[in-house]
Amino acid sequence: MLNLASVMLQNDDSSGVFAALFGGVYMICWLIFVIILIAAMWKVYAKAGKPGWAAIIPFYNIWVLLEIIGRPGWWIILFFIPFVNFIIAIIVSIDLAKSFGKSAAYGIVLLFFLNVIGYLMLGFGSADYKGPSAS
Repeated sequence: MLNLASVMLQNDDSSGVFAALFGGVYMICWLIFVIILIAAMWKVYAKAGKPGWAAIIPFYNIWVLLEIIGRPGWWIILFFIPFVNFIIAIIVSIDLAKSFGKSAAYGIVLLFFLNVIGYLMLGFGSADYKGPSAS
């Protein structure tokens, strides 16, 4: 007679190997995505006359981005308020697009929703920094 406990104790290692492989591939893809985004933001900051390395420093990158678009530095506090941060991020995206001579639709679609593509187009494309749009 088959013992239920012995059947339950049998372990199939193929699921663990698959999970580890999937996790490793996911991490590599995520790392590539992050490196591309950092390079794009670095180039955007450099085009705006700010140090490119500022794009990789947490909180300071938001401060510099606010300087680029001409918004006051205290706006960084608004990024920590739930629901308000969503609206502020949209406004910052629109102002960044306008600072590079692009439309508000570019800011919403490409800089807010598809940010990697938008930052790559701003940084490595032909867009020139026109100055702070909010001032």
